Amino acid sequence: MSVAKMAAEGNNDPIVKPEGSGGSIGSWLEKAKEYYADLKAEMKKVTWPSREQVQATTAVVIACVFAFAAYFALVDVVLGKAISRVFDLLAK
Repeated sequence: MSVAKMAAEGNNDPIVKPEGSGGSIGSWLEKAKEYYADLKAEMKKVTWPSREQVQATTAVVIACVFAFAAYFALVDVVLGKAISRVFDLLAK
């Protein structure tokens, strides 16, 4: 019995075994077929992004990566020079 069928019947207990679940090979095949059918039904409900949306969001991610890399490189240089100056002052 699928989760959708159990929910439709008002049975929210996930531990309840489906009817006829004796652990045989036949019941395992039935469970696999039912799982595949449920999976197929759920995948039909998914809304996939268009190619243009994927390209646009990928471009935004790449631009952000480069912007953050530049920012952290700048911060690294500034802090590195500041720490070097402090060490130079303390070494005298």
